[in-house]
Amino acid sequence: MNDVLLELGKNARARAVLSALGLPIPLPVPLRRARGPWRERPLADACVVVGATQGAELSPVIAEALAAAGANAYLIGPDSIAASFVEPGEAYGRPARALAALQDKERVAGVVFDATGLRDVAALRALYETFHPLVGRIARSGRVLVLGRPSGDSPAASAAQGALDGFVRSVAKEIGRVGATANLVRVEKGAEMRLGPVLRFLLSPRSAFVSAQPFVVDTRTNGALDKPPFVRPLEKKIAVVTGAARGIGAATARRLAEEGAHVVCLDRPGDDGPTSQLARSIHGTALLVDLGAEEAPSRIADVVRALGGLDVVVHNAGITRDKTLGRMSERQWDEVIAVNLGAVVRTHEALEPLLREGGRVVCLSSIAGIAGNVGQSAYAASKAGIMGFVAGLWPTLAERGITVNAVAPGFIETRLTAAIPVTVREAGRRLAALGQGGLPEDVAEVITFLASPGAAGITGRTVRVCGGALIGA
Repeated sequence: MNDVLLELGKNARARAVLSALGLPIPLPVPLRRARGPWRERPLADACVVVGATQGAELSPVIAEALAAAGANAYLIGPDSIAASFVEPGEAYGRPARALAALQDKERVAGVVFDATGLRDVAALRALYETFHPLVGRIARSGRVLVLGRPSGDSPAASAAQGALDGFVRSVAKEIGRVGATANLVRVEKGAEMRLGPVLRFLLSPRSAFVSAQPFVVDTRTNGALDKPPFVRPLEKKIAVVTGAARGIGAATARRLAEEGAHVVCLDRPGDDGPTSQLARSIHGTALLVDLGAEEAPSRIADVVRALGGLDVVVHNAGITRDKTLGRMSERQWDEVIAVNLGAVVRTHEALEPLLREGGRVVCLSSIAGIAGNVGQSAYAASKAGIMGFVAGLWPTLAERGITVNAVAPGFIETRLTAAIPVTVREAGRRLAALGQGGLPEDVAEVITFLASPGAAGITGRTVRVCGGALIGA
């Protein structure tokens, strides 16, 4: 069902009328999204302001990532960061300039603030000094990224680093009204060279529905590439997507194929039509299997073995049997746990020996697994179990360079959400920083990034794709 307020928000005249009438109806701003496969310069000619604290440590990585992605950098803060931008600027023909070179009213596409130098509480003043004059200049669908460390080397430094969480979540809620997002990226010592691809993704339109989220870039896995490919990064890779017939699964299969993967589109036999049609359209392989069947894992493994191995697996299939706990039957409980969690564990056990080095495993969780929900005790338990699964699984795969992560969507516009009561649907849309529901493609973009070689620095984590949802925050 169409989002009426979002459609009104696309009409400048309607926005003006509501504003003139003083009606307390916030109109969400249409989000800028990317289409098609990845490009070498996703930030072409974007104006990105870069600031830093004294003693910040990530300027060289930021400078290289922005220049390579096609952005124009404008610097604010310590003079020491300017030196890091000279060589990348010359190499890509995009010399960094001082913020003063911008016109006073010119909008900025992004702000990157390196807070790794925070050592005490007083240093937090740099956040105010940087963002106070800039927050009103952030363009529609703009981006704010704050970079920090997982912890400090003293209680005072840890307090300062911890403050970044609340700051970023608050900024996300302030700028969400213009469709802009804010996220926090904590970079472990030694993982600096794994940050570049994360910056590219979070600053690009492909992260449109990711906001108010903390990311951690670490050295948990082996085998990170010095220069991961940014064009067709999944060329000649084999991927399996479960629940591929429609919604998030179908969107994910299409995106993986666009980036070069041969995709095995798996769904239940009852969805043979859409599954086969999708597989044909992306030149993939259709596989009709009931994941609840005992022989399902071995059947999937046989197909993968015939293709020569596996590089990416996306555990997307899931069911709901919404009932309050007192009204739920044993069968309903068992079905949800078996398909949403048990099948994931069993299928992974069958496929793990076939995963090649540098492989990627992505499991679909849900905001319900984080916050819980009335009538969804089994569903929430299964999705929380997914988060526990990836947290427990990553150490067993790290030596082979394989990452495993969960993605937790918030309110996504699908045929299932279109069928829920209007009051619940409206609450799901509006109770978020961006004030609207996401699209299956938004989730697919995050999955595609996590499936790429450039995501080697993220493993054992749960990434929310929720538009900065207030629920479970």
